[in-house]
Amino acid sequence: MSGDGNSYYFGDAVNIQGGTGHQGIVHNHAAPAQPPTLEEALRTVVALMQGLRAEVAPEDRQSFDDALPVLAADATDAAVEAPVRRRALLTVAGIAAMLGTLGAPLLDSARAALELLGVGG
Repeated sequence: MSGDGNSYYFGDAVNIQGGTGHQGIVHNHAAPAQPPTLEEALRTVVALMQGLRAEVAPEDRQSFDDALPVLAADATDAAVEAPVRRRALLTVAGIAAMLGTLGAPLLDSARAALELLGVGG
């Protein structure tokens, strides 16, 4: 309470009107969001890449296109090793950064995938 005549209260307000056996307050909170799997993160990166391909400068488009099949491969595909994916994601992240605000969702997705690969954090 403050000296200005106003009262301030933060927290639960409970009013019970009759009844018996009251046990307390039940808080139903949503479970925290689960982080995506590497495969889900890569699918997001690929989808964003496909949507932004036309926005990539022609001189960078080949690097972008070269990264696409590496990132579109199944995340458990042993033929695509983690260092190869890492390089592809770093290339995509660099191009996304050059796109500025337009590339921000792709940059965020590439960073998330890199973290799942154990890079950055």
